[in-house]
Amino acid sequence: MAPKVSPSGRLVFCLLISAAVLRPGLGWYTVNSAYGDTIVMPCRLDVPQNLMFGKWKYEKPDGSPVFIAFRSSTKKSVQYDDVPEYKDRLSLSENYTLSISNAKISDEKRFVCMLVTEDNVFEAPTLVKVFKQPSQPEIVNKAPYLETEQLKKLGDCISRDSYPDGNITWYRNGKVLQPLIGEVVILFKKEIDPVTQLYTMTSSLEYKTTKADIQMPFTCSVTYYGPSGQKTIHSEQVVFDIYYPTEQVTIQVLPPKNAIKEGDNITLQCLGNGNPPPEEFMFYLPGQPEGIRSSNTYTLTDVRRNATGDYKCSLIDKKSMIASTAITVHLDLSLNPSGEVTKQIGDALPVSCTISASKNATVVWMKDNIRLRSSPSFSSLHYQDAGNYVCETALQEVEGLKKRESLTLIVEGKPQIKMTKKTDPSGLSKTIICHVEGFPKPAIQWTITGSGSVINQTEESPYINGRYYSKIIISPEENVTLTCTAENQLERTVNSLNVSANENREKVNDQAKLIVGIVVGLLLAALVAGVVYWLYMKKSKTASKHVNKDLGNMEENKKLEENNHKTEA
Repeated sequence: MAPKVSPSGRLVFCLLISAAVLRPGLGWYTVNSAYGDTIVMPCRLDVPQNLMFGKWKYEKPDGSPVFIAFRSSTKKSVQYDDVPEYKDRLSLSENYTLSISNAKISDEKRFVCMLVTEDNVFEAPTLVKVFKQPSQPEIVNKAPYLETEQLKKLGDCISRDSYPDGNITWYRNGKVLQPLIGEVVILFKKEIDPVTQLYTMTSSLEYKTTKADIQMPFTCSVTYYGPSGQKTIHSEQVVFDIYYPTEQVTIQVLPPKNAIKEGDNITLQCLGNGNPPPEEFMFYLPGQPEGIRSSNTYTLTDVRRNATGDYKCSLIDKKSMIASTAITVHLDLSLNPSGEVTKQIGDALPVSCTISASKNATVVWMKDNIRLRSSPSFSSLHYQDAGNYVCETALQEVEGLKKRESLTLIVEGKPQIKMTKKTDPSGLSKTIICHVEGFPKPAIQWTITGSGSVINQTEESPYINGRYYSKIIISPEENVTLTCTAENQLERTVNSLNVSANENREKVNDQAKLIVGIVVGLLLAALVAGVVYWLYMKKSKTASKHVNKDLGNMEENKKLEENNHKTEA
């Protein structure tokens, strides 16, 4: 029976449901969508000429329909049914393509497009599948370390927010790990979020490690299905610290040396090849059956020739695991005396440099960095014997093996004074010299008794090998006494020298008198010449006055005569 439409154009839809037919050739059609994307479902039906309207519905699990969208072909209006889960998410186009925004897992349903005419209803079903890519898997709850030959949990591989659920796979150095009784145990579980309906997958790995797993990377992956098929995401690599027991012990000398000489400090270091390495060991010294418990190092200071021998070390709890090394102290040198030695001048000082060596050795003596031809011998010390002496020995067969000892010799002495004098060829001055010996360096001081002038202040020479001098130049007017005082930390010494007045003093005085007479004669001559000149100048001035007076009288007589002539006229 054909469907009936009310005068208002509304279809009595309940009659059409039973009359709906599936268009021949249209089977199941699936639309795959990613979580959160927009689901686009074309109607897949040809629009008939006498179309009245189109509708979309979905089917509940029990098969009952739920209508969600309506579009009239005449009024071009679109109506969306009041379905809360699709509120504001639907869009129905003119060709009856239905779009659902923000795809959710709950959108996985069977949707049906319905085109209704006056006498028929056509349907085209569409199956919606929603996929959600899981998060990158991550290895968590990692073991801080793994121990060889022990089955221990390595960690958990977790991947979240997947739909549908995925599978997790473990890898060692890029190769898949398969369960193996007693060696590889894998436990898998998945959980679903009741709100989002997304899966979280977790896989736990228990693994029995060996030394071959040192520095080996472990990873995991999740395999899932997406809109375009199967895909895999891998985790970051993780390398675990592998603990294993010590299997071998070694001993070595630090710092490494070609040869050891007496007086050296050497350090024994014992190592085990386990991880973590042992922190304590037992050290065994030559001639000592009892071991010494120490850290992985043991230091010997200032070794002697008798330190030559075999040195051993072992584990604390496994003394059968032992290592040894032979140490030979090749060279010994003893200098007597050594260091800083202070002696008095004239003393005797025996010096010996004793060599003890495993092979042929040479001896060299040096003083103040200058090589000596022979060993020093001091039967009576002099100031020049003071200095820095070095006795150095070397093994001819071992390159670079040398040892040296030093002696710093200080020769002390009280000040000794010797005074000399020297007269200048002119006889006007004398040079007095005070020669001083002593160490530490004495200080020199001069004093003069009597009258006389000091022509030159004291002048000192360089201080060399405990000796130097100070000199003074004087011109005495009478007999004087010069005193030289030399003083150091040991003693104060005084010496004096009498100096007579110059022998040529009278001759010098005569010469001085002659000079004075000449000067006085010259002065008297100059005075006489001055008096004569003065008398001459005085006489000249008087004659000039008389001439001037005669000239005045002649002028007066002339004026009288002129006056007489005027009167007569």
